[in-house]
Amino acid sequence: MTVSTLLQRRHKVLGDQSPLFYDEPLHLVRGEGVWLYDINGKRYLDVYNNVPSVGHCHPHVVAALSNQAAKLNIHTRYLDEGIVAYAERLTATFADPLDAVMFTCTGSEANELALRIARFASGGHGVIVSDYNYHGNSTSLAEVTTALPAPEPFGRHARAVPIPNLYHAKQGVSADQLAEEYAAKVAGAIASLKADGIKPAALLIDTLFANEGLPRLPAGFVDKAVALIREAGGLFIADEVQAGFARTGEHLWGHQAHKVVPDIVTLGKPMGNGHPLAGLVSSRELIESFGRNAMYFNTFGGSPVAAAVGMAVLDVIENEQLLANAHQVGAHVHTRLQKLAEKHAIIGDVRGKGLFFAMELVRDRASKEPAGAEARIIVNTMRENGVLISKIGPADNILKLRPPLVFSIANADLFVDTLDHVLSRL
Repeated sequence: MTVSTLLQRRHKVLGDQSPLFYDEPLHLVRGEGVWLYDINGKRYLDVYNNVPSVGHCHPHVVAALSNQAAKLNIHTRYLDEGIVAYAERLTATFADPLDAVMFTCTGSEANELALRIARFASGGHGVIVSDYNYHGNSTSLAEVTTALPAPEPFGRHARAVPIPNLYHAKQGVSADQLAEEYAAKVAGAIASLKADGIKPAALLIDTLFANEGLPRLPAGFVDKAVALIREAGGLFIADEVQAGFARTGEHLWGHQAHKVVPDIVTLGKPMGNGHPLAGLVSSRELIESFGRNAMYFNTFGGSPVAAAVGMAVLDVIENEQLLANAHQVGAHVHTRLQKLAEKHAIIGDVRGKGLFFAMELVRDRASKEPAGAEARIIVNTMRENGVLISKIGPADNILKLRPPLVFSIANADLFVDTLDHVLSRL
């Protein structure tokens, strides 16, 4: 089966707008750890996918899935000890008052449900998001999305605020001044909603701002923004789909880097290592209050198989010390990328936490003109050289680097050496 033939068949049944990575689509047939293999047996180092967070086809996760699937798989309207045990273990990783969970299948469902709860609890409808965001593909979420095109217009009930980035700060502006300046933009968004007769319900953000390219934030900005939304009667929803499950190497959850506990935390992708498992964590009081007024049920969310998979993912994170690995290997990657930036002028900024990095590419370091076309060439050339990465940002000029958490020092060196090789031949 050639790539061209399979692509034609795909277009006939999925449509030609179903997105694919790379100029030449990649036909993968197998995965193991940090490696992916194509139809011809070529091996690729995965430096992009956070869905298989503990590694592609991890044996412990696969065994948990198959063993439970061979015993029982039903929904949560029946008692099941595995579901309860997983919920207990998951919620124990959060600070008070986050002590209860609602399961879904996808991050979109989790964020949609979080908005419903926030609107119920606040009595408001307005939503504040960042100005280059993606939180899911339901109608409600499409109406507040700013990073992807959608036929739904940006909602009258929504406001998008820019996020501070120390790399792009004006010369002479301190970090404290930048935090205050951008917090004032959140205050302005709240005032704008109120001026239109719309009560704020939620601030919905990824605390790493991954889609924006992991900007280096001034300390205190998120805390100030959260204080403002709560003062206005709204709730803080932290989207941990990209930031969570030990990704940052410092904390299990991305929001723990800030001095604030969310009202609702949404979870997805890495939660099931590729199995459709997602959900939200909040206070039992808030979840029960919502449940008394809106019966929530998800046929496949939090099934016995999903719970077994989720438990296995937590086992691997703990037993293989992947939080510490993300910290150690991430520090090594950061050091090597900084040295690479000294060699290649196209690298304007290197930033990130743990095993999550962004490299902003520029044509000129003084003007910081985005090097979007160059980023595309680099991503595709890296793929030709057996390393998979991607790109993000409003100008598509930020390399997005987010490997499975089992990434090793040797894997990191192979990645950086390959990137050095590709950059040298631009």
